[in-house]
Parts: sequence; C-alpha cells; structure tokens
Amino acid sequence: MALYDDETFFDGYAGMPRSRFGLGAAGEWAQFERLLPRDMRGLDVLDLGCGYGWHCAYCAARGARSVLGLDPSEKMLARARELNAAPQIEYRLGAVEDYLWPEAAFDLAVSNLALHYVEELPPVFAGVYRALRPGGTFALNMEHPAFTSGVNEDWFRDGAGLILHWPIDRYFEPGARATLFCGCEVTKYHHTLAQILGGLLSAGFALTAVDEARPSPELLAADPAMYDELRRPMMLLVRAEKRPRP
Repeated sequence: MALYDDETFFDGYAGMPRSRFGLGAAGEWAQFERLLPRDMRGLDVLDLGCGYGWHCAYCAARGARSVLGLDPSEKMLARARELNAAPQIEYRLGAVEDYLWPEAAFDLAVSNLALHYVEELPPVFAGVYRALRPGGTFALNMEHPAFTSGVNEDWFRDGAGLILHWPIDRYFEPGARATLFCGCEVTKYHHTLAQILGGLLSAGFALTAVDEARPSPELLAADPAMYDELRRPMMLLVRAEKRPRP
C-alpha cells in the first residue's frame, strides 16, 4: 500500500492548507512557478508524483496540449480527478521508479515534493532525460539535503520547548531516514546536494536555475513564526534543461 493510501496519513495530509486551497497556499509556489515555462501552449507535460493534481491543472489552464499525472496513491488520484479534472489531463497510477520512460514524449517534466521518497535518483534522472524532447525542461522541488539530514526532521529545543537550532547529522550518509509526518512514521531518503545536482548533470541536463524555498515578505508579515523558516532551507528547487550531449 502506498504511504498516501494509509487512512491516518491521508487524513492528516488532507487537512494541510496546500491540500485544501491549492498552489496559492504552498509557501514555495511563487519560487517554483518561476521555474516553469511562461507559455505552455502546445506542450506535453509529465507530472511525477502529481498528488492532488494542482500542477496538472495549472499546466492545462496555461494551454498544455496534454498532461500526464503519475502517482502511486489511489486516494491521491481519486482526489485529483475530483478537484482537478480537465480533458487534456490523464491521471495514472504508478510509482516514479516503475515508470517505463517513453523516448522524447514530453516537453516539460514537473516533480513537486516527491523525489525525497525515491531511494535511487540516477535512474529517475536518466528516465526524465530520455522522456523529454530536445530543449525540454525538468522542474523539480524536493526536500533540501539540509532538511533530510536533520535529526528526525525537527528542531532542537530547550526544556521550555523553545527552538535552539536545526541539527544536522550523518550528512554524507545517503539513504533511508525515518521521521514523523502527518501523524505517521514515514520513510524518506536523504541525498546530498552533490548527488542531486551532480546526478542531473551526469544524466545530461544543463542546470539553468537553483533555488531554496524561503518565506515571502508577505508571509513573514502575516505570520512572524515563519521567521524560523529562514534559519535553514526546507526545499531545494531546480530547473534543468535537456541539451544535446557533447
């Protein structure tokens, strides 16, 4: 059973603002949107780990010719079909690791907060490269290595519960890390920054943008507690382009 098909986990995830209100409630969305092509008319799009389908709907609304949303969770796909259906969107059950990458079938590949659940990134990067047409774009957002190498992905606090610092341990030991998320114990996979960016380069991509999620001035003004999010990066955002191999 996929993690997101667990009833307790799914109910917890469903209560998050990004699940209830879409892209506008995702703190990193403004930064991630800048990685995407402004004009999507006629593009064929692949969304890896599409979840509720918010990014699929976004691409469809901006003129994408076709959008394939891939996700391993039946529950997530059911919600996507309910909330974000469109004639040019197909939602398909399947894990990223098991996808049979068609050659030169897409102009844009998107992955938002899914790749930190993948143990081996090189086959996925190679698959995306194969599936993109020349000049195609891969826009990804995943948990930052500083976050996944955090101890239980949580702050170190004093006896009164006040935040002291963000602990990092075993940074150069990639692999499974257990953490609590949405009320459940969850396994994610830590990858170093060199593994992520170097893996994209080794697959043949050219890196055209690298960013780290941080709260906007508006979000900081609305919620002063968000200033703690400036103490360590939570997400890594990358845009890579398929260019001819030398």
